[in-house]
Amino acid sequence: MPSFIRHPKDFWTGIIFLFIGLAAIIIGRDYSMGTAGKMGPAYFPTILGGLLALIGLIAAVRSFFREGEALEKFAIKETVLILSGVLLFGFLIRGAGLVAAIFAIVLFSAFASAKFKVLHGVALATGMTIFAVVVFVKLLGLPIAIFGPWFGG
Repeated sequence: MPSFIRHPKDFWTGIIFLFIGLAAIIIGRDYSMGTAGKMGPAYFPTILGGLLALIGLIAAVRSFFREGEALEKFAIKETVLILSGVLLFGFLIRGAGLVAAIFAIVLFSAFASAKFKVLHGVALATGMTIFAVVVFVKLLGLPIAIFGPWFGG
């Protein structure tokens, strides 16, 4: 790492935020922007991407002036587990329903922690599943199957 970067964590966080924000802006260019009163499909991702890019730029610039910690090892196992949970959620939501999908993503994500305990993970997954069903299906009335066709729902 070059010596003029005094806070590597802030630098790389800023670069990631900047990249994702600019990607959202570039992807949003293909859609109509609209106005603040009548927002088009590009309005939200463009504004959000711009704010994210601005935060990333501030973090990257700040890394040159503020002392900070060096980077540790990249958490490959944890990243793979969390991304696998997201993919599993996408796979399960239609066929198995909300209960199985939420339970799976929470357990996979919890398993990525070094402090993971099975009992705590199951309790957290159960609580989050109940919360998601109550909020999204019961209160908001979203048309999501609680138990999908795989379970006869």
